[in-house]
Amino acid sequence: MKLNFTKMQGCGNDYIYLDCRATGVPENIVGLCQDLCPRHLAVGADGIICICAPETEDAHATMRMFNADGSEGKMCGNGVRCVAQWLRTHEPALADISPLQIDTRAGRKTLFYKEAGVWQADMGKYSAMAADLPAIGLGEGPLVNVPLTVQEKCWRVSCVSMGNPHCVTIVPDVDHLPLAEIGPHFEMHPAFPQQVNTEFIQLVDETHLKMRVWERGSGETWACGTGTCAAVAAMVEQSICQPNTDIQVALLGGTLTIRVMPDHTVWMTGPAKIAFEGTVEL
Repeated sequence: MKLNFTKMQGCGNDYIYLDCRATGVPENIVGLCQDLCPRHLAVGADGIICICAPETEDAHATMRMFNADGSEGKMCGNGVRCVAQWLRTHEPALADISPLQIDTRAGRKTLFYKEAGVWQADMGKYSAMAADLPAIGLGEGPLVNVPLTVQEKCWRVSCVSMGNPHCVTIVPDVDHLPLAEIGPHFEMHPAFPQQVNTEFIQLVDETHLKMRVWERGSGETWACGTGTCAAVAAMVEQSICQPNTDIQVALLGGTLTIRVMPDHTVWMTGPAKIAFEGTVEL
């Protein structure tokens, strides 16, 4: 059996994209993730994103995203921009349409075409309440600058839901952070019954941040769109960054621009590019 795919990336956050609009998500999606995502051994990716038929009226498509281990996530900010770019490239009827409406497990997202390979997404409203993550044992929220003990060390963290759960903490130097060592302990912490994505933030100035991320189900990735949104939201909650201001977040794979509005709506602007298209023999 041959499987056609498109490899795409947004700030280095790379996924294998499958056109599932006619067929739906493959029954063996977990096995596909585990077979195709390992780097050096297969196609290599942070996961698989299935582009499916729209689920709501007037939407243009549905995004279903699966991590490298096969677990399903509700939302992927870099991924949804790439879905918009895929639709613009592969669907002639949508080549000149902006905005595009894409259904996700975290609700519908609206994406505006800005220029070649660049999209702006309305990511919806964030929440720092424990029930929305979910998080247990940290209080009801807002979970802003609260203590969390990881490996016998007390960290100050802010917990933010962007439709998926994030734990944000400030560190003095992200470049020398032993992320492979500490990341899994955050991900699997008992405070987060559905596991958590963790963003480690270095403050550059009030409009510039550096970030590394440990994603649940995938490990360290070069970028995380929802994580970047959560990180800036956490900085705004602590009055480190200002609302209604463009914040540049430097990631391993590039830079995303995030704007947090006073009503907690988050706007994300960044690239979405096709790396290559191919066929794999299963």
